[in-house]
Amino acid sequence: MKINEKNMVAFATSATPVDREGWLNKRGELNRGYQRRWFVLKGNILFYFDRRGDKEPVGMIVLEGCTIELAEDEEQFGFQIVFHGPNNRNYALAAESQESMEQWMKALACASYDYMKLMVAELQRQLDAAEEETTMVMAPAQSPKAPPRQRHNPFNRSELHHRSQSVRSAPGRTENVPRTRITFRELHNMYGRRILADLNEWRHTRKTVEAPLISF
Repeated sequence: MKINEKNMVAFATSATPVDREGWLNKRGELNRGYQRRWFVLKGNILFYFDRRGDKEPVGMIVLEGCTIELAEDEEQFGFQIVFHGPNNRNYALAAESQESMEQWMKALACASYDYMKLMVAELQRQLDAAEEETTMVMAPAQSPKAPPRQRHNPFNRSELHHRSQSVRSAPGRTENVPRTRITFRELHNMYGRRILADLNEWRHTRKTVEAPLISF
């Protein structure tokens, strides 16, 4: 179809960035044969011209609500732009090589606004995941906390009494063990008898050693 809107014509031929451009064969709507056209992709709009460098496009295709599919039975290196819904026209195109066909199909499939929204959502998800991972890695490790110190009031009489009782009952202390009183005479007799017995045993052993081994 002819494009007469000045704004679209100006956009098609302006110096705005071009996503992809090149020659493609396009099947006509009335004439079912393929015609060679110069295609220019800008954003989600695909313009096509009779010749390269024309000031006005022959037509345009808004790439929304469509899918890009192979059309192997139509033409070699052929593909088509399929619009879903009633009374929608499909566009059959063919490239000059396998590589060119794949590049055009990829560029057209990524041109729609819906695809861009999906890509933005996916990139946002990846960014959130990366930020969360970075936060977890950079978070300082929590050092173990020391147990709270117990402070004692030195003027607390009940606490002093409890501590004194604990000291008295500590093992090894003999303050509460009853002692038996022994007189000096009893100690003298007990140790004197032991010393006297040891002395007699020593004298007997000495006499035995000094005795001659052979008697005449």
